[in-house]
Amino acid sequence: MTGEQRIAPGLAGAPTEVDLLVVGLGITGAGVALDAVTRGLSVLAVDAHDLAFGTSRWSSKLVHGGLRYLAKGQVGVAHESAVERGVLMEVTAPHLTRPMPMVVPLTSSVTRTQATITAVGLRAGDALRRGARTDAETLPRPRRLSATETLALAPALRPAGLRGGMLSWDGRLEDDARLVTTVARTAAAYGASVRTRARVLSTSAAPGDGPARTDVLLRDELTGATTTVRARAVVNAAGVWAGDLADDVTLRPSRGTHLVLRGETLPGLQVSVFAPVPGETNRFVLVLPQPDGTVYVGLTDEPVTGPVPDVPEPTEPEIGFLLDVVSACFARQLHRSDVVGAFAGLRPLLESGGPDGPDGPGGGSTADLSRKHAVLVGRDAMVTVVGGKLTTYRRMAQDAVDAALALPSTAGLGAGPCRTRALPLLGAAPRTVLAALEQPERLVRRYGTDAALVLANAVEVTGLDEAELLAPVAEGVPVTLAELVFGVTHEGAADVDDLLDRRTRVGLVPADRALAEPAARRAMSLALDAGR
Repeated sequence: MTGEQRIAPGLAGAPTEVDLLVVGLGITGAGVALDAVTRGLSVLAVDAHDLAFGTSRWSSKLVHGGLRYLAKGQVGVAHESAVERGVLMEVTAPHLTRPMPMVVPLTSSVTRTQATITAVGLRAGDALRRGARTDAETLPRPRRLSATETLALAPALRPAGLRGGMLSWDGRLEDDARLVTTVARTAAAYGASVRTRARVLSTSAAPGDGPARTDVLLRDELTGATTTVRARAVVNAAGVWAGDLADDVTLRPSRGTHLVLRGETLPGLQVSVFAPVPGETNRFVLVLPQPDGTVYVGLTDEPVTGPVPDVPEPTEPEIGFLLDVVSACFARQLHRSDVVGAFAGLRPLLESGGPDGPDGPGGGSTADLSRKHAVLVGRDAMVTVVGGKLTTYRRMAQDAVDAALALPSTAGLGAGPCRTRALPLLGAAPRTVLAALEQPERLVRRYGTDAALVLANAVEVTGLDEAELLAPVAEGVPVTLAELVFGVTHEGAADVDDLLDRRTRVGLVPADRALAEPAARRAMSLALDAGR
């Protein structure tokens, strides 16, 4: 590494000439920045808003092995997902990922035929794991459960008519936005300039003889000042906004909605539950207990038309659908008042087949569109990467950088091969090492071996004792002042929204957000007073 270069808001001091400019700092853009800088390229990565501002923070937090894609016949996508799941869980981010046990309850609404199909699917999923060479100690093999075993793992299930369950394993993240932030921090540590609050206004071919360049006009959203950066290539990783930069790219966004419940609403969950959707052969609603004591319920797959909003909103019909499916599976009837938060994300699915084709506006649902990513080369040495999913971000980034390096404008750069498959992110270590760390458990879960750095930084910046820095910022809100301070000093948080909505996820529950706001403001003040 070249030493710690921290993420920063705004463009002050940013380079004005680079090999590669990356637009968008969701998981794909952060991954592109890391891939490119570790090949030896000079990199500027920008976002008009913040890290993980878009789709990357609205996921189910799964590191998905690809079983759902296998069921749709997308074998290549399924294998790629399983391989990248193994890379994340065993090499690059074991500190941010966990094995997730999940149960499909065999309720009275699940026929014997459906149960057989599900069992075959889970065995196929385990075959994907083996094909990806992911260790069974990381993700154990699936097995059948008795009704008693199923209720022991998920006591809130409806016992009447329960014949048992099927237990299998997949991967999950501590926090999807934390993964984005960690990838971006790692890119910065290797020398990439990572800047939030920097909006792309236009791109154009740079004048002059010699190798082709692209001029990118940027605006600092903090000061309003504009600057032009000259790049050998541009990667457009703007997600659902990619078409704003590349007018030859047409997306069909799909909205996935999740609910947030308190843990006591469905008490005693030791596993995630895949609640079967009545009348559907292979469709489930996920019930996902979280480390902070909440439960996520999701998700939907609804086509979206019209302008893309900065922050998508769940609809009441989607919320009602999710509550109804879970209520049919669990003993407790869920009500709208049980929902303490809700969020929705837009998947940037690539439209193919034209307006009258199977993937065009007139045909099929977004659930039928492939989740395979696409890398498209357009005008002004711009490479656009769209589609895909969070789990496969590393491979998406690799393909995008490969495409950028194949452009005439990047000839002679002498970039090395992709290194990210074997490159641990900051804080990564084997799980045995992580388990032996004598640091606060919450910090280890969220920062790995950097837990000591987070705490030491907070002590240095604030002068407060460790007990105050590690205490929950409010009753029922487990985030700590140490984390909030680190978000400002090392992770580029520019305001309270950055801290509560993206560096931590307190903002998913509005009531908790209100309780945490004073601590977030205090962290901002302490860091700024210390000159950080």
